[in-house]
Amino acid sequence: MASSKPTNPEVDNDMECSSPESGAEDAVESSSPVAAPSSRFKGVVPQPNGRWGAQIYEKHSRVWLGTFGDEEAAACAYDVAALRFRGRDAVTNHQRLPAAEGAGWSSTSELAFLADHSKAEIVDMLRKHTYDDELRQGLRRGHGRAQPTPAWAREFLFEKALTPSDVGKLNRLVVPKQHAEKHFPPTTAAAAGSDGKGLLLNFEDGQGKVWRFRYSYWNSSQSYVLTKGWSRFVQEKGLCAGDTVTFSRSAYVMNDTDEQLFIDYKQSSKNDEAADVATADENEAGHVAVKLFGVDIGWAGMAGSSGG
Repeated sequence: MASSKPTNPEVDNDMECSSPESGAEDAVESSSPVAAPSSRFKGVVPQPNGRWGAQIYEKHSRVWLGTFGDEEAAACAYDVAALRFRGRDAVTNHQRLPAAEGAGWSSTSELAFLADHSKAEIVDMLRKHTYDDELRQGLRRGHGRAQPTPAWAREFLFEKALTPSDVGKLNRLVVPKQHAEKHFPPTTAAAAGSDGKGLLLNFEDGQGKVWRFRYSYWNSSQSYVLTKGWSRFVQEKGLCAGDTVTFSRSAYVMNDTDEQLFIDYKQSSKNDEAADVATADENEAGHVAVKLFGVDIGWAGMAGSSGG
């Protein structure tokens, strides 16, 4: 892997535009005016709010990699994207030293992990700030692509039936107070966090994918909530009111760094029935009933056999 000393931001004469891979949640960030380049790192740009953005160019289009609290973190995000987009010979800001180093990490194994994921998947991890966690878990299991933790290695904590507001436009899941206080970080930590906005918690789902949610305590409603990232989880899993989300943790924990939280879901039978009702009525032979104002007027599929 090639590396270079910190340089000026990446300069490209092509039109600067959002990549098709950009998500809706990043639309505001990617379309906001970017201050004059002043970072000493390649692919890093300062943001008006004091944070730092990372970007890379792919086929004359800008691919936005997300915003970060400090310049170094944004530079590391660019390095990861450069390795995935341009290979082991990409010019990077640093020699990669990810959080997975202690789990038998090597540059070769990280390149294998990158090669086993699409560019869009890597960009998504960077935007959600879950890349190092997914890399660590993937390498720990000896696979380039993270494999789901088996059920026997998970200890059930609690479950919650989703309400309409949990899957609505509020982008938040209300965590029952008794479970939040028993299984999640202490109230004071959740209320404040390092930036006053709560804590960022990672959860692995049933497919081995890592999700990052912001965990906070809302004084106004005196409730514990999972916010940022929740709506994306709801949309991807197709969750509806009445479905159930379950929370678990690692069954075998040697130290605090091994603690892992899990999230999964179960769709309610009512939603399954609703999906069946939404499909067209079919008779036992597979013919679809054609109705007008609720009255059967014939069978589609029989028309071809009713003529001469």
